[in-house]
Amino acid sequence: MRKFWNFSKAEDGGYTLRLDGEIAAESWWGDEVTPKMFMGELEKCDGDITVWINSPGGDVVAGSQIYTALKEHKGQVTVKIDDIAASAASVIAMAGDFVYMSPTSILMIHDPMTIAMGDEGAMEQAIAILKECKESIINAYCLKTGISRAKISRLMSDETWMNAKKAVELGFADKVLYTEEEPETESVLDSYIFGRRVVFNSLLEKLPKDKLPPEPQETEPAVLDSSYIDEIENLKTEFEIL
Repeated sequence: MRKFWNFSKAEDGGYTLRLDGEIAAESWWGDEVTPKMFMGELEKCDGDITVWINSPGGDVVAGSQIYTALKEHKGQVTVKIDDIAASAASVIAMAGDFVYMSPTSILMIHDPMTIAMGDEGAMEQAIAILKECKESIINAYCLKTGISRAKISRLMSDETWMNAKKAVELGFADKVLYTEEEPETESVLDSYIFGRRVVFNSLLEKLPKDKLPPEPQETEPAVLDSSYIDEIENLKTEFEIL
């Protein structure tokens, strides 16, 4: 049976854990003993652990078990993301006492998903489960970043992709690997300025041509009529901006 994890002893006396591939893709799905196997191997590691992550994610339950097992580990846990930590893999990354990202790596968070079938009651139950699952994931992100639950929820709903620098700015990571200088002191808001402009420009494109503001004169500033302002406000309501 192929495992997506691999433990090895490091020269400094610590251990290296590599999580590579889809979580639960083969060895976790429908195999009740596999989580016990992982935790059994982890218990044999009596020192510090460096966890390398390269995973698009997978089963949220398996991800939760790995996260909890790493948080319970007695030694120091250092997480290093060398390629991608998405979905459930991003939750696992939050278990690190220190989280480092390669300059070329990506971290992605999104709302949990499932496949459901049945009557109206079954669909409502699936929705309720997804909501509770999202709240449990938010717990891990908030514990690491200190960001409000409301903001984390919006980032998840937007399916947010973060490069290493942005992940550090938002608190999902502590440092970019292979850099000696301290992170720049840009505010978190600064990282969204460009995104705000893109959203605003897309709102303008949705306005009817006859409601666009007149071209500004050289000596007089452009004046927006009330109907144009109303359109902008309606669109802002429709497309929530962070």
